[in-house]
Amino acid sequence: MRALAVDDEPLTRTALGQILTSRRDIAEFELLDNAHQALAQLRKRVVDVLLVDIHMPEMSGLQLIEALSHQILAMPSVIFVTAYQEHAVEAFEKRAVDYVLKPLVPSRVHEALDIAVRRTHQERAERLLGVLNDLRLRPPRTRRIAIKDKGRVIFVDFSEIISVEANGNYVLLQQKTGSYVLRETMAEIAEKLAPEGFIRIHRSVLINGAHVESIRPGAGSEYLLRTKTGKEFHVTRTYRANLKGLAQLWSGDEAFFAG
Repeated sequence: MRALAVDDEPLTRTALGQILTSRRDIAEFELLDNAHQALAQLRKRVVDVLLVDIHMPEMSGLQLIEALSHQILAMPSVIFVTAYQEHAVEAFEKRAVDYVLKPLVPSRVHEALDIAVRRTHQERAERLLGVLNDLRLRPPRTRRIAIKDKGRVIFVDFSEIISVEANGNYVLLQQKTGSYVLRETMAEIAEKLAPEGFIRIHRSVLINGAHVESIRPGAGSEYLLRTKTGKEFHVTRTYRANLKGLAQLWSGDEAFFAG
């Protein structure tokens, strides 16, 4: 059997590759980092099992599946990969579509693969179309953080947060028009916000990649990162490799980040 795994996170691709390598029923597989490449590949050759991340830049996993349902006659068995249990479980279990949660547990991935390989092409298509219809009827969920402030709870969209800065035993969530304080460590908040596109550029600073306007060389081995609000941050040598997560395609990135 042929398999294809699509995920924009390198660690997840590596984990999926190790799992697929260990299976005797997978004769060959390919690992891709975006849905556009996957769509092009699936137009050229038949794949029996497709493991695909839901949240990816430019084209999501759900959009890829919808495109496949209109273009591919032999629909592969699909296993959705997601970090968001609340987005997946109810819809997917209702239609008995396979999914696995990040961080990946190998035994759970193997279980999903066992189910996926047994499905007929007709069953795959019917189940996937049912899931897509189910999700279409649901309003998009906004990713938010709930903050207690002066006796009330305020909901802040992750997309509105520009930066997170350490402040003693607290962290400061900075927006365009204000800020909020949370009792969290930088390590804890960095782990929670990584799936939302936040990168660490300093031991005490996280930046929302969507708000970055430019980066340029600074003094010594540092870089200067400028947000769309005009504020600049120093990127230390320790964290400069994280800057590559700001874009899916770089021109001349090896020269830029060298040294």
